[in-house]
Amino acid sequence: MVHGYKGVKFQNWARTYGCYPEMYYQPTSVEEIREVLALARQQNKRVKVVGGGHSPSDIACTDGFMIHMGKMNRVLKVDTEKKQVTVEAGILLADLHPQLDKHGLALSNLGAVSDVTAAGVIGSGTHNTGIKHGILATQVVALTLLTADGTILECSESSNAEVFQAARVHLGCLGVLLTITLQCVPQFYLQETSFPSTLTEVLDNLDSHLKKSEYFRFLWFPHSENVSAIYQDHTNKPPSSSANWFWDYAVGFYLLEFLLWISTFLPGLVGWINRFFFWLLFNGKKENCNRSHKIFTYECRFKQHVQDWAIPREKTKEALLELKAMLEAHPKVVAHYPVEVRFTRGDDILLSPCFQRDSCYMNIIMYRPYGKDVPRLDYWLAYETIMKKVGGRPHWAKAHNCTRKDFEKMYPAFPKFCAIREKLDPSGMFLNAYLEKVFY
Repeated sequence: MVHGYKGVKFQNWARTYGCYPEMYYQPTSVEEIREVLALARQQNKRVKVVGGGHSPSDIACTDGFMIHMGKMNRVLKVDTEKKQVTVEAGILLADLHPQLDKHGLALSNLGAVSDVTAAGVIGSGTHNTGIKHGILATQVVALTLLTADGTILECSESSNAEVFQAARVHLGCLGVLLTITLQCVPQFYLQETSFPSTLTEVLDNLDSHLKKSEYFRFLWFPHSENVSAIYQDHTNKPPSSSANWFWDYAVGFYLLEFLLWISTFLPGLVGWINRFFFWLLFNGKKENCNRSHKIFTYECRFKQHVQDWAIPREKTKEALLELKAMLEAHPKVVAHYPVEVRFTRGDDILLSPCFQRDSCYMNIIMYRPYGKDVPRLDYWLAYETIMKKVGGRPHWAKAHNCTRKDFEKMYPAFPKFCAIREKLDPSGMFLNAYLEKVFY
């Protein structure tokens, strides 16, 4: 018999959303999950499955039953010949890396955070950068899904292929993911080189940067021309780091947080802060070498609000210059650094923001110094307007104001996904307030 808890408060990592589910479960087996679903059907309750809770939106919130997958976190099988690993859906990527290391394997691409579950990473369309690499879900070769009525579906390119195309970015609305098989690559080391540049230079030579570096991204510092360009590429060099506690933490975290807090009273300071920190921390060339997963992941130190949209890659220059022009025309609108710009290969996953097109992700951020909210609505709306204008699609895990009407325009395969969702979950057991805006 599965045991549930009352009165548990769920909060996402950024503390921007929280909820009190009626019952909170931590199942240890498929049978226990089935019990929860049977109870939900009987009592007509909704169910939300959660992982690491890192999504900056309310996509994981519910007032019904919440299933936390943290205890279903084993590595089930490693096929060294095919270089594939099968894991339970609740495994944290941070716990998977050392297991893959043991077998001389690695994931070819990872997002910035590893305290996230395998099912959550794929379900929300998590991405990194590299124009030859798709979003993380493109590394999934098979998965098993437990649907609302208790059926288990084995999905891959060759079996239940339509459900597979939908379930790789599932938004938590198709059922409970039980296992995931990931395509790995031989373990590798990366060298990260960051160097100062300007927005004009990077945008004018974008194709050349993308050719030069396998995992290229750049950080733009709003209210200036400053850019930090970042190359990450395969290397045989031994691990080395130019990280330094004083600069990275004392200055890059504590001093920055204090100055951003002061800027909540003197908004005009933000442009100066962005330029000052660029000069202080990003003005020289830096090199780090390490195992791939140690270079891909980095700390998100601050609580923050973010938006991240994928736009057609060829619109990168137009969108960024328009965002810059908007900030110049409205000096009262402030934007924290950085605007992080990354690139991803197109795919054929129905609700992937990169569906059928190579994309540029443009991530904007507003920090919450000491938990204090900074006015951001003007910046947010101006950004969303530009993103929509150039055909953008929002990151599913992050905050956005889009509704079904928008998604129907953005996603050619939206009706197909809806039909699959309605077939697998006819009573809407896996919906919540966030998903109702998407589907109704």
